[in-house]
Amino acid sequence: MISTSLAQTAYSASATPVRTQRGTEYAAFQKVTAQLNQARRDDAPMTDRAAALHDNRKLWTILASDLADSDNGLPQALRAQLFYLAEFSLLQSRKGLDDVAALDALVDINTAVMRGLSGQET
Repeated sequence: MISTSLAQTAYSASATPVRTQRGTEYAAFQKVTAQLNQARRDDAPMTDRAAALHDNRKLWTILASDLADSDNGLPQALRAQLFYLAEFSLLQSRKGLDDVAALDALVDINTAVMRGLSGQET
């Protein structure tokens, strides 16, 4: 009985979908942007805002590091534009601790990046 259960578990469909690199990036932006949206509510605790801003900074830091890598396959002009957005997002994330309105710009930027990742026009 136990071996049958283990076999079913081992060969059952994976609960986690297989994603492309773009899909993984989209999911990361989607998660962080949802956190930022929750954090900008009037009744959101400061701890939620701090956590959302921390995760946004972490995401943009990883992205900036990848953009600076010489092996990055994106066109140079696009890399430069995205790097500028990373710098701006990091600055806005610092401001967001004192001013909840700074989160609006972060949500707008992340949403635009998600549109680009999904192939939608911005």
